[in-house]
Amino acid sequence: MTTLPAPDPNLARREEIQRLAAGSENRRKIYSGVAMSICGVFLAVALVPLVSVLAYTVQRGIRAWSAAFFAHLPTPAGIPGGGIWNAIVGSLIIDGLAAAVAVPFGIVAGLYLAESEGRVAGVIRFAADVLSGVPSIIIGIFAYIALVRGLGHFSAAAGSFAIGVLMLPIIIRASETAIRSVPSTLTEAGLSLGARRSTVARRVILPTALPGLITGVLLAVARGVGETAPLLFTAIGSQYFASNPTQPMAALPLVVFQDGIQAYPDLQMTAWGTALFLIAVVLVLSVGSRLFAARLGRVR
Repeated sequence: MTTLPAPDPNLARREEIQRLAAGSENRRKIYSGVAMSICGVFLAVALVPLVSVLAYTVQRGIRAWSAAFFAHLPTPAGIPGGGIWNAIVGSLIIDGLAAAVAVPFGIVAGLYLAESEGRVAGVIRFAADVLSGVPSIIIGIFAYIALVRGLGHFSAAAGSFAIGVLMLPIIIRASETAIRSVPSTLTEAGLSLGARRSTVARRVILPTALPGLITGVLLAVARGVGETAPLLFTAIGSQYFASNPTQPMAALPLVVFQDGIQAYPDLQMTAWGTALFLIAVVLVLSVGSRLFAARLGRVR
């Protein structure tokens, strides 16, 4: 009489697992479809106000756009034909000075945080996280007390200080993340060749992390360009063309705020046109930073 071999318990267990998985496949597909549908609904709900604001701003602001709108200075209230040339130059000066100070400090601080895990690094990291959540109007009041009252007058430099403080935590955290993404083998290879740590950081780490650094800088600039509250307490605005940072200066967000609350239709149109221009600038900076970083990453 032939004796049948005993069934393999591992094979039986594997067949049971496959049977249970096949039985739950349809249920998992249904759950996945329901979750994707819910996410799609929430995405549509989130896009409704965004698209509405953009559409309404384009509808109201595009009528103010012309060559004269971008090239002429403002006109007195009630006289049509005014432009925002002084505000464009003012925003370039204010945000340029802010970025010129915040970018180097932010990148150096991000490099320090990426290379250190001590108590000082923890304090700096915590301070950057807290500062990124502070309302911009608080930063404006701080700049007003620290600089405007101290100097005795409003100035674009005080506005640059406030905008720079707002940019700094974004640059710090983005720089730390970008530098931490650099493979440690590159740093170890540079140190093994006898290079100093500062040389490795300057010639290996920072060039490799350049796409992430550029993204963080441009996103910080995009936030600073649209801030209004700090400038109300510092640069205060001006109807004249000014290029001296020690004097009050016009800026694009101030034009939106100050002209938007006026009763004159021509000033309100200027405010809508400036708001559309600001949205376009922020959109170009936000999208362009990601595209540029992706392209730079592919090249490398």
